[in-house]
Amino acid sequence: MEIAKLGEFGLIEHLTKELKTKNASTVKGVGDDCAVLRYPDTETLVTTDMLMEGVHFDLTYMDMKHLGYKAAMVNISDIFAMGGTPRQLVVSIALSKRFTVEDVTEFYEGMNMACEKWGLDIVGGDTTSSLTGLAISITCIGEAKKEDIIYRNGAKDTDLICVSGDLGAAYMGLQLLEREKAVYYGQMKDLQKKLKEAKDAKQAEALKQRMNEAWQPDFAGKEYLIERQLQPEARGDILKKLRNAGIRPTAMMDISDGLSSELHHICKQSGTGCRIFENHLPIDYQTAVMAEELNMNVTTCALNGGEDYELLFTCPIGDYDTLQNMEGIRVIGHVTRAEYGMQLVARDGNEFELLSQGWNPLKD
Repeated sequence: MEIAKLGEFGLIEHLTKELKTKNASTVKGVGDDCAVLRYPDTETLVTTDMLMEGVHFDLTYMDMKHLGYKAAMVNISDIFAMGGTPRQLVVSIALSKRFTVEDVTEFYEGMNMACEKWGLDIVGGDTTSSLTGLAISITCIGEAKKEDIIYRNGAKDTDLICVSGDLGAAYMGLQLLEREKAVYYGQMKDLQKKLKEAKDAKQAEALKQRMNEAWQPDFAGKEYLIERQLQPEARGDILKKLRNAGIRPTAMMDISDGLSSELHHICKQSGTGCRIFENHLPIDYQTAVMAEELNMNVTTCALNGGEDYELLFTCPIGDYDTLQNMEGIRVIGHVTRAEYGMQLVARDGNEFELLSQGWNPLKD
């Protein structure tokens, strides 16, 4: 169905008619000029992300449901990274005429899946037209007690540096998707050339049939990498695990642009340096295999790849024994005084300056 057939308000009603509020802080959700929220005894956390087609996602290999899920999760992740609890989501989208009502419905289904997982309410937003593809802007609202909020600027000398999960898999998933996309377009270009050179109608028809047949990319044995790229998970489970263990990070953020860049943020804002150890970086087997297949340095991928959405945090050195025995958490180094700089200790013991080489969306 064409979106124009429903119109803006008809589309909004279609997408939100089944939404039910889950949080006491949601006084009024979708349906009025503004959502009404109430946080009488806690601090309010607000984060916003904008995702642009062709910059942040490629619909050649990402379907609308996965896109909706990922768009919600990357915002939810920011609230967890501050030590908060996500509560509401505000969603704005700009659509070109190539999108149908069914496309947008799938997008909302993906967002709803993410919101159901962490108990969020979708409370409003905006829809409009676009001449350049799909644009998405999502604002996530959360809450936290004042004493529970974790900023980036609290790291101190001798603090441990920790990460959750593993690193580099999402980036390897992106490289795999881009490779298979190039193979697909290469095959299509070759078939189109042969079609122009076809000697008779029978040969032309056979070539058209080959072009119309479903092409299957080669993802065998690399499913984890695809999942990490298309369906990232916000690590609220790690935050809960730390709280249950009585551990309060001194600084924390999520890894969206790459570990190296995020460490630079924490050290700069905390006025510190750091030393991390290459052989302590958590890297999944599939990530290592894919890096070797593409002739890429796996450590570089883990440091700079981005889109892992794992938690990077610092903790007092006294928490070492507890952290060492916590599943899903790896101690990768420690905080130093600022004059010692930011160092990566390689497997052979040599030290190198840790450069901020993660993703920069404004860089050419």
